[in-house]
Amino acid sequence: MAVYNYDVIVIGTGPAGEGAAMNAAKHGKKVAVVEDQRSVGGNCTHKGTIPSKALRHAVKQIIQFNTNRMFRDIGEPRWFSFPKVLERSKRVIEKQVSLRTGFYARNRADVFFGKARFVDPHTIEVRDFHGGIEFLKAQKIIIASGSSPYRPADINFDHPRIYCSDSILSLSHTPRSIIIYGAGVIGCEYASIFSGLGVKVDLIDNRDRLLSFLDDEISDGLSYHLRNNGVLIRHNEEYEKVEVVEQGVTLHLQSGKKLKADAFMWCNGRTGNTAELALENIGLEANSRGQLQVDDHYRTAIPHIYAAGDVIGWPSLASASYDQGRSAAADFLEEPDFRFIDDVPTGIYTIPEISSIGKTERELTEAKVPYEVGQAFFRTLARAQITGEPVGMLKILFHRETLEILGIHCFGDQASEIVHIGQAVMAQKGEGNTLKYFINTTFNYPTMAEAYRVAAINGLNRVF
Repeated sequence: MAVYNYDVIVIGTGPAGEGAAMNAAKHGKKVAVVEDQRSVGGNCTHKGTIPSKALRHAVKQIIQFNTNRMFRDIGEPRWFSFPKVLERSKRVIEKQVSLRTGFYARNRADVFFGKARFVDPHTIEVRDFHGGIEFLKAQKIIIASGSSPYRPADINFDHPRIYCSDSILSLSHTPRSIIIYGAGVIGCEYASIFSGLGVKVDLIDNRDRLLSFLDDEISDGLSYHLRNNGVLIRHNEEYEKVEVVEQGVTLHLQSGKKLKADAFMWCNGRTGNTAELALENIGLEANSRGQLQVDDHYRTAIPHIYAAGDVIGWPSLASASYDQGRSAAADFLEEPDFRFIDDVPTGIYTIPEISSIGKTERELTEAKVPYEVGQAFFRTLARAQITGEPVGMLKILFHRETLEILGIHCFGDQASEIVHIGQAVMAQKGEGNTLKYFINTTFNYPTMAEAYRVAAINGLNRVF
């Protein structure tokens, strides 16, 4: 059994692990990384963000082809199977793995493939896929093991008609109908994907509105367009049991309803990947969701052991995880520009997509902040008319007296790109963050970014 000594050990090669490993390596530290899959990238690359967004993009292209009258000159609308669309995401995954493998090689970070578990506070045991064992020792350890779908024990996920957000990527046919239980971000994204392929979708929500953390108007817009695309949304429902029946699956709800479909997908919650880390050997304990508690420098209860990414919970976004990993390493590297990640844009890749940053109208109203609203509807923008993407809006919330921008909310094509313009202005200090920036700045025409000028003028007209 070999024993290797390092300055830093990182458990996981998802966004948080990569961010931590690259930052430490670029500062001259000897870094070891442990990954329990057969290639780097973590669940983000292999099971989550990358495959689902690649799927979504392919489905959006299919919708554009089938609904654009110009394409009728070259053929009738076409039907595409789920496995066929899935092929595209696999090609993207391969490119991502190749790219990220190069990162570790160039920065001379050693990658160990296998299961990691703590032996003591400074020692990690790595058991590879063939049963071989190696021991890694380091002064600093970063846990970035990510998360997995929560899977209730009373649901048989081994059955070929029952899926979670990981196993759905092995779906080898296109069901005629599917029940998606859980209307969070992942559930709404997959509802968009399947409805875009012509699958009948029942979306079960255990709350009274979709994605209640969003601005109410944006949440309402998502509900409308999902329904408009054939998704049946059922609010305030809780499951009682999932029963496999002949030629399908029946979902029994506590309200007494029984829903039947060809397939069932569970999308209700995720669990931090800590169960196999042997945390008991070092005196750390995860919460009921498998997550680790950290302070505002990403330190666990053991000061030299850090945690970042999905394994610490909110916001559980790939973008935030990467920065959290970098910041965790920045803390023990004593970098002067350390920051705690607490203000990140939301990116939701439904069809149409959603992105926001800052306060919602509900939050500002409850806080009794005197705010006003500026709106730009995409149907009025020349670029949206050209691209055939008229659905959506940009909404700017700003202080009535100072004109400080308090929130940006966007729904529609390219929303996750558009929001960054507002984010950049909101990040400015003092008078740099003002609605007047959008009024006094010339935007390219025609562009989607022009929505900021339109919304700013609309908002200013409400004040003066």
